[in-house]
Amino acid sequence: MPLKPDNCTLVIFGAHSDLAIRKLFPSLYELALWGHLPDEYRIIGVGRATLTLEEFRKKVHEKMAVLFPETLQDEAAFRSFSARLFYVGVDFSRREEYHALQKEIMEGGAGSGAKANLLFYLATPQALAPVIVSNLGHAGLGEKDGSRGSWRKIIVEKPYGSNLQTARELNTGIGQVFHEERIFRIDHYLGKETVQNIMVFRFSNGIFEPLWNRHNIANVAITIAEEFGIRDRGAFYEEAGLLRDIMQNHALQLLASVAMEPPVDFSADAVRDEKAKLLRSIRPITPQSVRGAVVLGQYEGYRTEKNVAPDSTVETFAAIKFFIDNWRWKDVPFFVKAGKNLAETVTEIVITFKCPPQNYFGSSENCCYTANQVILRIQPEETIAIKFGAKRPGEALITDPVFMKFDYKSSFTEAGMTPYHRLLLDAMAGDQMNFIRQDSVEYSWEIIDAIREAVGTQPPESYPAHSWGPQSVQAIYC
Repeated sequence: MPLKPDNCTLVIFGAHSDLAIRKLFPSLYELALWGHLPDEYRIIGVGRATLTLEEFRKKVHEKMAVLFPETLQDEAAFRSFSARLFYVGVDFSRREEYHALQKEIMEGGAGSGAKANLLFYLATPQALAPVIVSNLGHAGLGEKDGSRGSWRKIIVEKPYGSNLQTARELNTGIGQVFHEERIFRIDHYLGKETVQNIMVFRFSNGIFEPLWNRHNIANVAITIAEEFGIRDRGAFYEEAGLLRDIMQNHALQLLASVAMEPPVDFSADAVRDEKAKLLRSIRPITPQSVRGAVVLGQYEGYRTEKNVAPDSTVETFAAIKFFIDNWRWKDVPFFVKAGKNLAETVTEIVITFKCPPQNYFGSSENCCYTANQVILRIQPEETIAIKFGAKRPGEALITDPVFMKFDYKSSFTEAGMTPYHRLLLDAMAGDQMNFIRQDSVEYSWEIIDAIREAVGTQPPESYPAHSWGPQSVQAIYC
């Protein structure tokens, strides 16, 4: 069992948000149930609604009972957890109202350790982050106001800005109240077991790392597909679009994980150094190179979704061919595809190896049929498969593709933590390995801003719901 983090108070801004109700409170309750939270902890929900303490606790219980009834089998355990829940109503934009929050933190019922160590979580729309952080600083709740020997940290949800300029402004604003080593930019993909296993798979297995380069790998394909549409996120998608929602963070972080150089050690800074260097090495897409490198799409029916403009040109699909200009990956294409309302929900990374110099078992154009592949499935299954050629039974020498597969669920009896379990504990413990550093955020935005500028005003192509995107996508894979 991991060591418990320091005694602390977790302050959740946006306590009524979907994120808080569906992810944060259930994850914190289960961590408490499993004995992973510190002996002295408090959770303070902060929202705009005016609620009494009992109303807030009752609301959390009711929501969890509907969404996760299986987690509430032990009523005594939930009552113990509920006793650690508190609530403060605050208008996020009104600086003077943060003094009520300060009073609850400093004078509320808790031990001195819980009062000294503060972890703020911004489960709010991204546009509110600058004003919340600024008001925390003015209320004396920022990191630079803490006493020696204690800590104050902040978790910020994606998207981190809407372009490079706003990302830099956000980083500057937060940096005036919290030092970089106390800022935790969360991307839940980085908390997934299968994503964390990418580095272990590469760097702990001698049969793979020597082959992980341009001499042996023909291409890498990353897919983040969802078979559902935008659901009730029309207003958000009209502002963000898929490039900002998925490509700037999830997709580029997966690319960095699979293509990064070996770090000097497995400290947080060493690993994030290599990811930042990798992102910096991605070849910019220009107006001259965009044709054949980028396809944007919009699923049929998107314009009739709630809070979507009837003439919207927002993309819900993107396929991009990236190149990495470094020694390891020069001229190896990385195909990254992501979209809504596609044929299935799947996230996977497929590494395709080059064919042998001579193919004795069929014509060379058929080599792709049996080309060796490593397939890292992130979701819905958590598997790693290796594809290779084997002789079909019979007199003729006919090669068929076959697979060897590893499955997390069948190989390990102990269930792993969900991403939010893991990342909440990591933030309390101060481990930034699975959080995104400021330079990586800015390098990612440089890549996405260049794509948006290269595409210009060209509208996205329409594609049928539950397909694999626009027909022109195949040109990307040439």
